[in-house]
Amino acid sequence: MYMAFLIVIAYMIAIFVGHFFTKWVLGFLEFNNQSSGIERAGMLIGFLERALIVTFILMDAYQLIGFAIMAKSIARFEELKKREFAEYFLVGTLTSTLFGVLTGAILVYFLL
Repeated sequence: MYMAFLIVIAYMIAIFVGHFFTKWVLGFLEFNNQSSGIERAGMLIGFLERALIVTFILMDAYQLIGFAIMAKSIARFEELKKREFAEYFLVGTLTSTLFGVLTGAILVYFLL
């Protein structure tokens, strides 16, 4: 029961606290996103990204973290040709990934 509780809490921290942390870090950048994409899709992608990262760490499948980042980059390939967007995307992705990895690593530490 204790382990399940820790896992649920870790996922909630990775998904929701990670969202606000990433948003806070991105707030330091001056980027005017005029995207015509789906509203709040980036937020949902971030939620899924961090949840997958925690899952991959629990599975001891660290190489899949790179796969998740690669898939995200391929989806945004055309937009990444614009330097301003590329920098914004990179800061957001790295911040989100870092938060997911740290949450997963702390979870594994407490589960051992």
